[in-house]
Amino acid sequence: MVATPLYHLAYNIAGYRRKVVRRNLAESFPDMSDAERLDIERRFYRNFADYVVETVKLLHISDSEMRERMTFEGIEEIDRLFEQGKSIVAYFSHTGNWEWAPSITMWTRLRPGEGADFCQVYRPLKDAWADEFFLRLRSRFKPLSFPKATVFRDLLRFRRDGRLSITGFMSDQKPSHGDPTHVVRFLNHPTAMITGTETLARRLDMAVVYWDMTKPSRGHYHIKIEVMSTGGEHLKGLPDMALTADYARRLEQSIMRDPAIWLWTHRRWKIPVTMPDIPQPDKTTK
Repeated sequence: MVATPLYHLAYNIAGYRRKVVRRNLAESFPDMSDAERLDIERRFYRNFADYVVETVKLLHISDSEMRERMTFEGIEEIDRLFEQGKSIVAYFSHTGNWEWAPSITMWTRLRPGEGADFCQVYRPLKDAWADEFFLRLRSRFKPLSFPKATVFRDLLRFRRDGRLSITGFMSDQKPSHGDPTHVVRFLNHPTAMITGTETLARRLDMAVVYWDMTKPSRGHYHIKIEVMSTGGEHLKGLPDMALTADYARRLEQSIMRDPAIWLWTHRRWKIPVTMPDIPQPDKTTK
């Protein structure tokens, strides 16, 4: 398999971002032994090599093979929310092979152009050729790709036109400079989480789900869809940043279950942040 020599090239020869990965693992799992972290590190690079090869495979993979290799649990939740006339925000992460997740369009009752729009948010790449290539791959199952800078306007237009949509947000990235953030304890770090996903969901009154991806075996992935909010009064009743904190908690649980399938090459904690001071209750108060 092509992924095996790619693993040796990236890990053993080039050492692609190995220092970053090693530091992230050491700081995130200080109670693990060196041997345990080294095992995660090696398995991560094997999974990363799989991801690269599998992503290129989007150029020619058949629908039937994709349905066999990328499965979903909880599709009825998406169908139910659409039936209730609700558009949806999907919290997602760089776990497993995130590029295969748009194949959800083959599983839902409503399909692209047949009553619902399936969208994903992306950060345009600086290299024009690479940007065009990845957009081509990401359009394989007919989702719409919105740049981060315009996604609110795009989804606001959908709402005004009465168009149902589900939009995936990769909210585990390092926030862009100047973006509003919410600091939580995440993987043994005070971590600045992206808040734009929650802000958009609230402003457009969208239901919110979490996509929990696992890798049952090599070349096979599974997403369990979990409802975080049905929108409406439920969403209004949640405290500010409750969705962001809930996403961080769910994502941490997903990573702890199988650390090797998360993308550890991000320099997520490059700029340190501190946990906010939380006022302690007055012990003298009855």
